[in-house]
Amino acid sequence: MNRSYEDRFDGLALLTDLYQLTMAFGYWKKGKSEQNSVFHLFFRKHPFAGGYVVAAGLGPALSYLERFRFSESDLEYLAMLRGNDGEALFDDAFLRYLEGLRLSVDVDAMREGSLAFAHEPLLRIRGPILQCQLVETALLNIINFQSLIATKASRMAIAAAGDPILEFGLRRAQGIDGALSASRAAYIGGCEATSNVLAGKLMGIPVRGTHAHSWVMSFDTEAEAFEAYMEAMPNNCVFLVDTYDTIEGIRHAVQAGLKLKAQGKKMIGIRLDSGDLTHLSIQARKMLDEAGLTDAVIVASNDLDERLIESMKHQGAKIGVWGVGTKLVTAYDQPALGGVYKLGAIENSEGEWVPKMKLSEQIAKASTPGVLQVRRFFEEGKAVGDMILNELSLREGVEPRTMIDPIEPFGREIGMPSHFEDLVVPCMRRGVRTEATESLQAIRERSTSERMKFHGRLFRFDNPHLYPVGLESSLYVLKRSLSEEAFSNKDARGGTT
Repeated sequence: MNRSYEDRFDGLALLTDLYQLTMAFGYWKKGKSEQNSVFHLFFRKHPFAGGYVVAAGLGPALSYLERFRFSESDLEYLAMLRGNDGEALFDDAFLRYLEGLRLSVDVDAMREGSLAFAHEPLLRIRGPILQCQLVETALLNIINFQSLIATKASRMAIAAAGDPILEFGLRRAQGIDGALSASRAAYIGGCEATSNVLAGKLMGIPVRGTHAHSWVMSFDTEAEAFEAYMEAMPNNCVFLVDTYDTIEGIRHAVQAGLKLKAQGKKMIGIRLDSGDLTHLSIQARKMLDEAGLTDAVIVASNDLDERLIESMKHQGAKIGVWGVGTKLVTAYDQPALGGVYKLGAIENSEGEWVPKMKLSEQIAKASTPGVLQVRRFFEEGKAVGDMILNELSLREGVEPRTMIDPIEPFGREIGMPSHFEDLVVPCMRRGVRTEATESLQAIRERSTSERMKFHGRLFRFDNPHLYPVGLESSLYVLKRSLSEEAFSNKDARGGTT
């Protein structure tokens, strides 16, 4: 039976931190398990010292939520856990409750491929607090990683300025699922294809690859190796030319390419994997063109990242395709996104929503209370600012136009234009998806088109433009009043996690 990528999310109810289960047990014991709540998943700081994040991972997250079940073996394992007194950690009655548990949560989220900014909810989950708590860890695991890799791929696509990027990171990825998730996210962010054949099968991502140095080394001469590969796979010839001497390797590839051309076939190109890639690509382009192989492409690999790609293009490199691996799939120099999942509101016994806020001595670590939405404003077709607003305080027929910069100490007001789009949209109701699963191609196209909505200064690698994101005026007042109330109370609750 053919399996899809989504099938990998079956049986993952225990993909969680133990404290999620202990809190769930506590909610159940106190009769709070069905109390309605709203949680938000967001990040506090842009990765790679950049100015944005590409939202990714929503599709897999919804697959995880749809398939959430405690299996018999899961419950048997939980029954074996013991507290510090040697007694069972969980009651049998609680485990029976988990056995019949089916998620009934509502999920609203930014669509995959959307550009997001610090403190904006990528995902909002509403439902019984026990359920919302149980899924926190897995949602963070899925969305944090895929958003991080999609953002890295986006930066590389920007640096390549239209040249195709191939993702070659499988052998250096962080484990099997890390490799699959990275291939998916890299494709969303802008990569054209992957070397990962399993990702190609499970997700329909185009796959690319030809031969390695070992192929060349297995023959007596490089020329013999190229000719043998040409005979075996005449429709897939990109010759790796740096096994011994790169310039000589290019000559051998030219000879093979001319033989293919004489047979009515086509050499796709050559690959450079070491040395001064800029200089060698210029030499290679000259040699290929002089031989009449003007449509042969030069592929470059060897620990590339966005800054190297940008630098080589500025130096005049004649590289047409970029193969990136380690520094993409491991999100080199930024090991994690650092997304968090915080309670925004809870329903009291009277059916009223009570905003909740996590406090901190660090302003950036204080959460925003309410049921949050992100409204993006446009002027002359370009995004000019995002407003975070509280849906609980919106008055019917009144469209808020003033937001407050939350970083400014005196609450600077920013007036917004009339055209806007709400970004946090319904995608699951009572545990059931509201729409069919989006194709990866559609998500990838959104990621590319979204960049066109922003001014180019946002995408600078050094000192990127700080895109305006603020709180709607009444939400700013609410957040400030809750903070002042809590800090004026000697018994204020909260932490600094």
